[in-house]
Amino acid sequence: MTNINDHSVLASIPADSEPCENTMTYLRILCLSLVLVLVSSNAFAEGFAMTEWSARGLSLGGGMVARANDASAVAYNPAGITQLPGVHLMAGLTLLTPYGQVEAEGRGTTAARQLVWFPPHAYATWQLNDDWWLGFGIFSRFGLGNQYPSNWAGRYDIYNVGLQTLSANPVVAYKVNDWLSLALGAELMRLDIFMEKKVYLGKGLPGFPDDNDMHLQGESWGVGMNAAAHVRFNDQWSAGLTYRSQMTHNVRGRVKFKRQDNAWTVLPELRDSNATATVQLPDSVALAVMWKPLPELSFEVGGIWTRWSTYNELNVYPKRAPHAHSPKAFSDGWNFNASVEYKPLDWLALRLGYWHETPVVSKKYAEYMLPTYGRDCLTAGVGFTWDNWTLDLAYVHLWIHSLSYDRSAARAAREADFPNEPGMFRGTSKNCHTDMVSISLGYKF
Repeated sequence: MTNINDHSVLASIPADSEPCENTMTYLRILCLSLVLVLVSSNAFAEGFAMTEWSARGLSLGGGMVARANDASAVAYNPAGITQLPGVHLMAGLTLLTPYGQVEAEGRGTTAARQLVWFPPHAYATWQLNDDWWLGFGIFSRFGLGNQYPSNWAGRYDIYNVGLQTLSANPVVAYKVNDWLSLALGAELMRLDIFMEKKVYLGKGLPGFPDDNDMHLQGESWGVGMNAAAHVRFNDQWSAGLTYRSQMTHNVRGRVKFKRQDNAWTVLPELRDSNATATVQLPDSVALAVMWKPLPELSFEVGGIWTRWSTYNELNVYPKRAPHAHSPKAFSDGWNFNASVEYKPLDWLALRLGYWHETPVVSKKYAEYMLPTYGRDCLTAGVGFTWDNWTLDLAYVHLWIHSLSYDRSAARAAREADFPNEPGMFRGTSKNCHTDMVSISLGYKF
């Protein structure tokens, strides 16, 4: 399949072409545009999964799968809500500020613009009787955000992209006995995407700019499920297990082009148009063990396995043309975490955490939208309790490992029809990191 990042649209359209012959050029643009927008993240977890579901959970590096003893357990391990008597409420948000640079061989170094994102979270749990609990959560499981200057070297690959999801997750939990609890839930997810890139038209053609802007926006609803177990071996040891299913999104979007000086009237095939795509978000399994040697001190270690290998390509279905493929060759990813929580006073909790994420991106298909090859993270936070209220605060610094684009650039050059303006260059990402600040406020009846 022709790569629109590496060829001139106008150069590929003979002057005497009929409209039906030109349609395929436009469809290539449309197909690859939808492919590009759904595969990247700069701000969030490896791949584009998120686990920033509460300030306490974030300050513990995600170490809430075995603890699971506040309302955010709806997201981390819903079986743990059987530890919560009565009614519990929690709400908050996380502020994320990603930063990074991309070095393109012969084109210098470009810094991504520092964006700010605010994924929210809110939870409620309700004890029905001695055996049954209900829970409900609103949180974000997948997300991305990245923006480069519109005139940077990789503008034909991307210069602005965003993907935001928001999930509504009702759950029911059953306390089998004093040591085992089980939970089952359904998830309804809203996905919104946008992407902006340049389309290379060619130089020296009277009446036409060298390139033009293309904007894609789309949305989708998806449905999934989750299941969990929480085991309390004794007063010192607990374990948790959570599974979240795959989720299919049938995205419906629209592509718009910026027209200049009415020159686009001679290219009706590049008109604004509807488009569709199908993306399969991966399933994941989280497993953790907690040790509580003292009532005021607890440790947790765990891991989250995400089956990104199922995301090996993205199928796109434009109108009036065969569907297109864009290979990704992602690998399954692991998030390993460890945390400690200490309560020196009844009203004060101190927390520290760490997590390491393994790479999932294939260097052969690396893109500027995902400048990451594994990550390490340090987390810290405090919690305050007074009467029935809790206030949790967290700070996180995420180090993003550099990604080489040499193999991807070589592949793109081999596949390019017109290499005058390639979308990928040899080089590397560098100085990439993300800072996060989170706050959660809770109340129990």
